[in-house]
Amino acid sequence: MKKLTVIDFFCGAGGFSEGFRQKGFKIVKGYDNWQPAINTYNHNFETNSVVKNILDFKSSTEEINLLPDTDIIIGSPPCVSFSSSNNSGKADKSLGLELTKCFLRIVAVKKHQKNSILKAWYMENVVNSKKYINQIYSFEDLNLSEWASKNNINPKQEALNLLDNTTIINSADYGSYQARKRAISGEIIKVKKLVIPKTTHSNKAEENKPKWRTLGELIKQCPSPLLKESKRKVKDPVYNNIKISTDLLTDHFYDSGLYKSEWRQSREHKINHYCMGKMSFPENIDKPSRTITATKSGTSREALIYKSEYSRKGNGAYRSPTVREAASIMGFPFTYQFLGTLHSKWRLVGNAVCPSVSRVLAKEVLNQYNLPNSLDLELIKEPNLMDVPNLNDFKEKIFDKQPKRTKNSRFRRHPIKAGNLTVTLSNFDIEKNTKATNKWYTSIQYGTGIGFKNQKIEDGFYKILEPIILEEKSGPQFVKIINNGFSEKIGSSADLQKMYEEQIAFENLLEPTELVEKVNEIITQIKFSKMTLIQNEIIVFKNKNRIPMSQVFALYAINKISTTANQKEYE
Repeated sequence: MKKLTVIDFFCGAGGFSEGFRQKGFKIVKGYDNWQPAINTYNHNFETNSVVKNILDFKSSTEEINLLPDTDIIIGSPPCVSFSSSNNSGKADKSLGLELTKCFLRIVAVKKHQKNSILKAWYMENVVNSKKYINQIYSFEDLNLSEWASKNNINPKQEALNLLDNTTIINSADYGSYQARKRAISGEIIKVKKLVIPKTTHSNKAEENKPKWRTLGELIKQCPSPLLKESKRKVKDPVYNNIKISTDLLTDHFYDSGLYKSEWRQSREHKINHYCMGKMSFPENIDKPSRTITATKSGTSREALIYKSEYSRKGNGAYRSPTVREAASIMGFPFTYQFLGTLHSKWRLVGNAVCPSVSRVLAKEVLNQYNLPNSLDLELIKEPNLMDVPNLNDFKEKIFDKQPKRTKNSRFRRHPIKAGNLTVTLSNFDIEKNTKATNKWYTSIQYGTGIGFKNQKIEDGFYKILEPIILEEKSGPQFVKIINNGFSEKIGSSADLQKMYEEQIAFENLLEPTELVEKVNEIITQIKFSKMTLIQNEIIVFKNKNRIPMSQVFALYAINKISTTANQKEYE
């Protein structure tokens, strides 16, 4: 039987195409404006695709007519601008909308042209994109009025319906090792609608459905990144009938350990963020992995961080996933290759569509057209390593290039979060959102949303607070710790800034992130006789009457830091 053909826009590494290939479709061509993506796509699918800007199809139907006619059109317009994590969801959406419109314009022409052979089309994007993309597109909306008229179609007629043909799919429901939610729009032309594939896995105890696959299961099945070079056979954790020797497994046997300053920053963002909820650190291996992102980071809240297999403390105690682990989490076979640098490879993996998702879409097309649908997947069993840059070096990392922050970086940390109440040390005025200054500040935040109340605390305020603390049973011990040993580790304001930028502590001092962590450590070990301070005669927290005692102690310690640092600067 002749294979159904596929063309892929914004193809990236080819995850969307890979799922269709596994179900027996022929991949004709991929389009992307990034060379590493085209190189990777050509390498894995043996096409002659070239770098192409999708905006070239914005105004010219002649350009669209030059595209090969295929049975299937798939595309995944760049999702960065639509993502809620980009600039807190306030990023400019115009380019994302323009690129999406260009893709839908191509689909509309190929669907409605005379003698069309199109059997289905699919578009993948982040969930948030649903808020910004039209529900119904007319030919006029897609700048196809002239083309429609030439083809005896009313320009105001509906060209594509996304309202009834868009759904949210979680890759974990289809056997992926990650819980990746994406919006899928599309249509199987024969039935004039998007047919949502039945899920294969479940997070609930449903009959005849296996449970979601977990990150721990995948890590356990992958060979250790510490494995020395050999010809030992390893089984693909996603495709168990693929077995290759470790000397053919690329991008896995290298040390992805993180500097202490990196993983500590990520840990802070995850477990003690000033305005977001708590996350697991390191990753929770009893659940599917969180979403693989396009940016490789060891410092962000979104960073994926594992405990290292090396027995190390500080630098290298935790690590990022290897590129190969990330690719398996996405659903790529061990034999699939990625071309480019470490960061290019990570971007290729993180931007991809999960093959497990595209595969069930491909399966649904075969079902709806009553075409043969084999249970056996068409997989590449042996990797093509020709001209593939391999990250494997089988070496332990040397941590001799301490990352540094940019000059005058802003600092904001709080030791403890109680509800939405925080006591914060910063090197800028939080209320006025200023740049970093040569002064350090103590402030209290009541709430985290827009318009939260902020209370500035003057230097030396800890002296006023001390009698209140001494009334608490554990107060004298706390004051003694802060004033005997802890305070001596506080540098001048300039020292704090420099240590923060260089991410290392000077002799006998603690850098500011360590100071705040130390405050947390001291307070956490205290056993309070009364957990709450009810303010009566002396009002310390102006916008709240009942205050967790831990925050009263935090205010004392943080104010001692800012006061001492500022005083030392002018001594």
